[in-house]
Amino acid sequence: MAVRVVRLGSARTEREGPRIGTVRRPPRGVPKKAFASQNWYDVWFPNLAPSVETMKMAQRATTPKEWRAFFKKYRAEMARPENARVLDVLATLSHDANFSIGCYCEDESHCHRSALRALLVERGAKIQ
Repeated sequence: MAVRVVRLGSARTEREGPRIGTVRRPPRGVPKKAFASQNWYDVWFPNLAPSVETMKMAQRATTPKEWRAFFKKYRAEMARPENARVLDVLATLSHDANFSIGCYCEDESHCHRSALRALLVERGAKIQ
C-alpha cells in the first residue's frame, strides 16, 4: 500500500488506487463526468492546491530564487492546521490503502506536488 504522486491526465498504473486532484481548478474543456475516465482524477480536493496568489507566483517563476519563494509560501499554507491535519490523514492512509495525488504540471520539480511529496514523507507516508 502507498500513495503515488502523479501527473493528472497521465496513464494510470496498476494498483494506483483512486486519484485525488490537488489542483485549484478542474481541467478545462473536460466534462465533469469524464474526469475519472480520462485519467484526470476521481475526487477533486483543491484544499491541498496552492492558493490563487501562490499559484500565480509559480506561473511567474523563472529563477531558482522565485521557485524557492513559491515553495516556501506553499509550505506555509500547508502548515495551517486544517491542511496539516489532511496531510497527516493521507500519510496514515498510505500504509493501508493505495491512492494517488496529483497536479497537471509537466515538471514535478516546478510543481506543488513535489512539495506535497516531501510533506507526506516528513509525516511518515509510504510513497510509491
